[in-house]
Amino acid sequence: MQAIVETLFDAVYLTSVITIGILMIRGSKGNRQFGLFGWMAVVLGVGDSFHLVPRALALCTTGLENYTVSLGIGKWITSVTMTIFYVLLYYVWRQRYKITGQGGLTAIVYGLAGVRIALCMMPQNQWLSAGAPLAWGIYRNIPFALLGLLVIILFYRSSKEHGDKAFSRMWLTIVLSFGFYIPVVLWADAIPMIGMLMIPKTCAYVWTVLIGYFAMKQECM
Repeated sequence: MQAIVETLFDAVYLTSVITIGILMIRGSKGNRQFGLFGWMAVVLGVGDSFHLVPRALALCTTGLENYTVSLGIGKWITSVTMTIFYVLLYYVWRQRYKITGQGGLTAIVYGLAGVRIALCMMPQNQWLSAGAPLAWGIYRNIPFALLGLLVIILFYRSSKEHGDKAFSRMWLTIVLSFGFYIPVVLWADAIPMIGMLMIPKTCAYVWTVLIGYFAMKQECM
């Protein structure tokens, strides 16, 4: 039952975000904000597919233990693409609220993203091992969480200042995604059921993408 439900959920998720991303890229009509948002959605879906597709195959065939290498590579790729997702979201913020300058802020974003990606590349992560160390899972997620926190603050403050109803809940979707993700990082190995939090975490990302899509339909169509 888990294999069927999880596979169907992941198939709907991946198809939805990639399709919405393509529709946004094609429908942005030169609006850089929504073009970036579309690419952001595609990066999200394609990146997650490297992990979710092998997981679905594992669940529907011989089990997760026989797909350790492909699942590890998928997690590795997803960790990098999720970082790129937040850098693109930062640029969506700049475009939407017409932010200029602030080179220091951009340097912080790139610095946190660079540290996160560098940590993901370290062999100590043991991506291809079934017993990847928890400590390195925490290390690589510290700059990621800080990057997410920064983006949360930026969208919260700017949406309030500009009375931006379309993006008024963008900050909340990111809060929820991290709120569901962090317990998985910390305790999923010890308590496997906590891994189920990845479902609402995924729903939070779908909400993020839909906010951009509906805003585009309202403002560009």
